[in-house]
Amino acid sequence: MPDNHTSSEDQQVEAAGQTPETETLAQLRELAEGGDPAAQNDLGWLYQNGRGIPQDDAEAVKWYRKAAQQDYAIAQDNLGWMYQHGRGVPQSDAEAVKWYRKAAEGGNLAKAQDNLGWMYQHGRGVPQSDAEAVKWYRKAAQSGYSAAQDNLSWMCQNDGGKEGK
Repeated sequence: MPDNHTSSEDQQVEAAGQTPETETLAQLRELAEGGDPAAQNDLGWLYQNGRGIPQDDAEAVKWYRKAAQQDYAIAQDNLGWMYQHGRGVPQSDAEAVKWYRKAAEGGNLAKAQDNLGWMYQHGRGVPQSDAEAVKWYRKAAQSGYSAAQDNLSWMCQNDGGKEGK
C-alpha cells in the first residue's frame, strides 16, 4: 500500500491550481504591495532573475525603487546596479552612483561601498579618483567584503592607493 504523506489541505491547494511556491509568491506580493521594503526588494529580485515569475527588468526596477525610496539599502544598491547596466531603465552612471551612494552612506552596505569604489576607480558617473576609490574599497573591506578586499589589494599593488591621486 503506498504511503501518502500529502495532507488533505495540500491536495485541496494543488487541486485549486496552487502550489506552495505560488502561495509563497502571493504572500510575498501581498507584503510588497502593503509597503514592506524587504518584500519589495525580494519581489524585485525575483522579477530581475525570472525566478518563479517571468523575467521583467522594468517590473524589477519598479519594486526596487519602492523599497529604495524607503531607505532600504539593499534595494538602493540593486537599483544602482540596474541603472549602471541599463536594465529596465535607460543606462545612467550618474543615477547608479546616486543609488550606490545612498546605500553606501545611509545603509553602510559593504557591497554598495565596493560598487561606489569601482565607479570612482573607473570614472563612471563621477570624476575618476583613485583616492576616492580606495576610500570606498577600504570601508567595504573593513566590513569583511571579499570583493572589496581584492579591489583594494589590486589598487595598492598598482599604485592606485597613493594619497591625493
